[in-house]
Amino acid sequence: MGTIRRVPHCSHWGAYALLVEDGRIVGAEPFGPDPAPSPIIHSVGEWANPERRVLRPMVREGWLKNRERSDGAGRGRERFVPVTWDEATQLVAGEISRVSSAFGNASIFAGSYGWTSCGRFHHASSLLKRMLNLAGGYTGHVDTYSIAAGPVILRHTLGSDVASGGLANTLDSIAEHSETVLVFGAMSPRTAQTEAGGIGTHTLETHLRRLAERKARIILISPLRDDLPEWVGAEWWPIRPNTDTALMLALAGEIVKTGRHDRDFLERCCSGSETFLDYLAGRTDGVAKDAAWAATITGLDASRIAALAPTLVERRSMITVSWSLQRAHHGEQPFWAALGLASVIGQIGLPGGGVGYGYGSLGGVGAPFNTGKAPAISQLTKPIDSFIPVARIADLLLNPGASFTYQGETRTYPDTRLVYWAGGNPYHHHQDLNRLERAWARPETIVVQDPMWTATAQRADIVLPASTSIERNDIAGNRRSDYVLAMHKAIEPLGEARSDFDIFNAVACELGLGPAFNEGRDEMGWLRHLYEESRADAAVRRDFQMPDFDTFWERGYAAVPLRRHYTYLADFRRDPTAHALATESGRIVLGSRTLARLGYDDCLHHPAWLEPAEWLGHASAPDEFHLISHQPEGRLHSQLETGRASRALKRNGREQVRINPDDAARLDIADGATVRLWNDRGACLATANVTDTVREGVAVLPTGAWLTPAGNSGLDIAGNPNVLTLDVPTSRFGQGCSAHTCLVRIEPYHGHLADAFDSYLTRLAELAAT
Repeated sequence: MGTIRRVPHCSHWGAYALLVEDGRIVGAEPFGPDPAPSPIIHSVGEWANPERRVLRPMVREGWLKNRERSDGAGRGRERFVPVTWDEATQLVAGEISRVSSAFGNASIFAGSYGWTSCGRFHHASSLLKRMLNLAGGYTGHVDTYSIAAGPVILRHTLGSDVASGGLANTLDSIAEHSETVLVFGAMSPRTAQTEAGGIGTHTLETHLRRLAERKARIILISPLRDDLPEWVGAEWWPIRPNTDTALMLALAGEIVKTGRHDRDFLERCCSGSETFLDYLAGRTDGVAKDAAWAATITGLDASRIAALAPTLVERRSMITVSWSLQRAHHGEQPFWAALGLASVIGQIGLPGGGVGYGYGSLGGVGAPFNTGKAPAISQLTKPIDSFIPVARIADLLLNPGASFTYQGETRTYPDTRLVYWAGGNPYHHHQDLNRLERAWARPETIVVQDPMWTATAQRADIVLPASTSIERNDIAGNRRSDYVLAMHKAIEPLGEARSDFDIFNAVACELGLGPAFNEGRDEMGWLRHLYEESRADAAVRRDFQMPDFDTFWERGYAAVPLRRHYTYLADFRRDPTAHALATESGRIVLGSRTLARLGYDDCLHHPAWLEPAEWLGHASAPDEFHLISHQPEGRLHSQLETGRASRALKRNGREQVRINPDDAARLDIADGATVRLWNDRGACLATANVTDTVREGVAVLPTGAWLTPAGNSGLDIAGNPNVLTLDVPTSRFGQGCSAHTCLVRIEPYHGHLADAFDSYLTRLAELAAT
């Protein structure tokens, strides 16, 4: 037995210390100050398992022979050939130079947004963009799959998207002041265990317990009863998916109908309120937005809706809206309708009142926020203006030269010849994967840089093996984190894996850009530089003293200046002229002149109920379900899918799909049985989990199972929901993803197929054996 070392580290699910003995990870200990550490920390050792790791640079056989003239349909089918790092670096740099010279830099698409590591230095997406900016630019993306339509509509109606990014009312203030909390979607420790850039302490449960202790009335409006912990004691309103907007409008309509709306707030702080009030009353379309109207859409009881409305005015009321609600067709509307309801109530800018977005969607949303500078490697200046909305990747590849709209602008998809994807997996997070598969065959070259043989890496032309965060040094922390956290190297890199910085630095040097890329610093030089930037900013702007780098690095963490007990828009409420918003009117926009001019039928000029493309109101068969594909409890996205926390939530080697007992009985589906989920877009298998935590007509299949097709059948045997989801934009204005607008059919499956884990490894051996 050797000596066990405690190595400070951090991942998206929190800070911890790795226990390392003789070069092996033997355990993990939570960060001392964390009151609710994530159990996923105990799966981190799986990163050192070589079974799914990319261990050396590889090139697809057909591409190596024919280069850009090779058949893209061979991706995911042809074997890979190992090459040296020098050869791989020259191939990648050569493709960047070729495409830049022949087609222009807009034909280079820089994919991913860096979820592979919470480190702010070895942040694959930032380093990729830094290198490509020096090389002349690239086509990038705006917004994220997690949240896109919501920020777009908030930037238009509130002048900023900070209310959805963690800078609305902080939860410590809500916990002390709110008397009624409407939770649209979820406020769950399941999603709050993770945070982009890492997190020191998980505090959501602390604030929920305080609300319960104060006996605040909490209403969970969700198809899933466990979207709030049971001990909160919330009322559960099992709403039909994608109909939250109708309920919000009806609550506002009932308040206005009885004359209880805050006329002063609407007049002083809002523009276009007359348009919104006319819509609520039915003066524009002949349909009054009241409780009876909403009941037919939402499946909720009309009398409960009508009884709730006046209490929202009588008590200090907070409306929270999950990010998940805007990942649906017309996803702009629940965010805007919630703002409309909060404006009608008139408590925006008061402690514990108003509206906020994304509480619990990530661990730092609603927590006291960092007022200093978070550490981050600069992407440098982007020399060209070329981007797509993040979820339009298949449209980009399938429709070069076609036009698209975003935030009222009309732009054009470039002709993509080279895709460079680093630190991400679109075959996890994109919708309608069979459509993506067709699009993925179009570019001339695809480079994937990743630690793992993901489905995306298997469909690359050049694969570069990146190390995981436990094989290098880094630094964690962002504006929603209460600490800057040291990420010490725990073990040596597996195989020939290199850090993301070393890979991009080598490509930059091959392009003659090395000095500008690395600025003369190595890994530890950069970490010291980034930390000292944050430290100096805290001292100068916030009069807050952080320890020097050496002390921080040895201790493993440093506290940052925080803002606590914050009330969003308090200054604006007091004086809307002096603290005008960056909107078309300087006030909250409830009726938009811009959207009226644009005339979009999928995003009207006021908050509105618009039927989604697929929903239970249009279900045509008794075995048709609304599919919810939410974040799993045992992993982040598709990371650590084979880790202990993830495997513990699978059955029979597959993901579990939750369905209601009445639905299961009707379809003769037993708990634990294998079922087939399918629609016109695709099909997958899952194991039935029969539970009354889900309303009737709804199926819940978590995201993140590694795509594992059964031969050429098109059937995914692992349970990846994105073979089923709908790849359409939320609207022409927001262009977000619509993953949660999805109907599927479910039936018992009586075939015999291998375990998904074994099948994945078998396929990997066929493609990438060395």
